Amino acid sequence: MKTEKTFTYIILLAVILLLQNCTSHPKARLLKKGDLLFVTAKETGLSGAINNVTQKQKEVSFDHIGIAEKENNQWYVLHAAPKGGSQKQELKSFLKDQSDDGQRVMIYRLKPEYQKSVPIALKKAESMLGKPYNFNYILDDHSYYCSDYIERAFRENSIFKLEPMTFIDPKTGKTNEFWSTFYAKKNLAVPEGQPGCNPNGLAASDKLERIGEL
Repeated sequence: MKTEKTFTYIILLAVILLLQNCTSHPKARLLKKGDLLFVTAKETGLSGAINNVTQKQKEVSFDHIGIAEKENNQWYVLHAAPKGGSQKQELKSFLKDQSDDGQRVMIYRLKPEYQKSVPIALKKAESMLGKPYNFNYILDDHSYYCSDYIERAFRENSIFKLEPMTFIDPKTGKTNEFWSTFYAKKNLAVPEGQPGCNPNGLAASDKLERIGEL
């Protein structure tokens, strides 16, 4: 009888572990709560236009960012995206979306001396869920774009900082044509010099260290 109970317990434990593995990405073991997930940029469209005026690193550039959270052995990504606004998405789903678009996800982590800011940032990020996406990329307390969402999450501890935005094409020294048309269609002036942030700027922070690819 005792042997049967032991065998049943082992089987149950194996099933639980199997279910846990099914709900996690194979490389999720690399993650820690509060890790920042940067999505590599496309070369065309909105992604290419963002990268054209913000790229800071020659070897890699980014056009999206989220923050990793773990609850009940399940990994999630808190992020602001055009489809769905500020949301809490399962890691597997998030990674599939990026893979389907031919993009990769890189893990960046706050250096040890800044890790104390993570719990506060995650709490703030949770409080901002449900807000619409900011398609104007002009700071607004009622809607957020991706890097804006992350900057606000860590704002209490001044992890990142807002900088004057630029829409100048470094190759021509003039406003990038994509952005001129983009804002003209919205009947808005190009917000050159207004405060803002972008994924490439956040990735260049000296408070972060690169962990690897997810």
